[in-house]
Amino acid sequence: MRVDLFDFDLPEENIALRPASPRDSARLLVVKPEGEHQLEDRIVRDLPSLLRPGDALVFNDTKVIPAQLEGVRSREGAPDLHVSATLHMRAAPDCWKAFAKPGKRLKIGDRIRFGHSAETCAIGALDAVLEDKGEGGEVTLRFDLSGPALDEAIMAVGHIPLPPYIAAKRAEDAQDSKDYQTIYAREEGAVAAPTAGLHFTPELFAALDAAGVERHFVTLHVGAGTFLPVKADDTTEHKMHSEIGYVSASTAEALNAVRARGGRIISVGTTSLRLLESAAAEDGTIHAWTGATDIFITPGYRFRAVDVLMTNFHLPRSTLFMLVSAFSGLETMRAAYDHAISTGYRFYSYGDGSLLFRKTTP
Repeated sequence: MRVDLFDFDLPEENIALRPASPRDSARLLVVKPEGEHQLEDRIVRDLPSLLRPGDALVFNDTKVIPAQLEGVRSREGAPDLHVSATLHMRAAPDCWKAFAKPGKRLKIGDRIRFGHSAETCAIGALDAVLEDKGEGGEVTLRFDLSGPALDEAIMAVGHIPLPPYIAAKRAEDAQDSKDYQTIYAREEGAVAAPTAGLHFTPELFAALDAAGVERHFVTLHVGAGTFLPVKADDTTEHKMHSEIGYVSASTAEALNAVRARGGRIISVGTTSLRLLESAAAEDGTIHAWTGATDIFITPGYRFRAVDVLMTNFHLPRSTLFMLVSAFSGLETMRAAYDHAISTGYRFYSYGDGSLLFRKTTP
């Protein structure tokens, strides 16, 4: 499909730079592709009344790590060069794939020291060698440290990689380390938050429990590739970056039981949805699953596992706007986004949410 079909104008004032407080006070646009009440303005705290007893929410429990690294490239015969690297997927105990700037000025074999000095972290300097280069500034970094020692060093010298549309407008601060993390995050490895989950609070969880709505967790370590624009003119020419995910056997069994008794699976976020669809068979049965997924969902995709999707509002021409258009219909989502923009909904990672019901007609 033509990528320009997924374009729209978004005023700067609709981009959220801070989250709603409390989290569950954010606005929630309910979108139903069929029926008279296609769009309904609610708030996230209303979620229990919008679901049914026996439904199941599926959350991504990945935890954001301080994956933004600043360092200096050293190369014999060349001046030192400041390097900014955003880790996005672990390739080995001592190796990460990353997006680096200035990527064009880096060469294979370059040595980069991250942090201000060898004393930045107690376990030594965080040094790496640039082992490989790909397209769009992607590099492979092999560190001198490995395993837990590398994890500790990254925690010491890195910082939270705010999305570029926020970082371009303000600097990261101490509040972001709390705001840019779900309350249930536990599996370290993401470099971007699963942002639909940022709306949940202990009070909302209690209300969902009282309403008879189940909670289940999967893990997909969100990569920085989620922020990359689609530069191709046609969706068939775009390459998705892989992300590592995990669905346990017990979670798969529980979700299959939900479907068997007539309950619905509600994915909290596009990351949970992409993982569930990767783990689902043609008949919709969800299996235990682990590995890397680069699933790219565009209109025409037949959804297997997910009935309802809760998600934030996404960038124009992005793979995520393509995904929601596949889920609820392109014309439905264009109308929903027009309504959201004109009525002041807040967009992107710290923005408001939407509750999308799956389109069931061709």
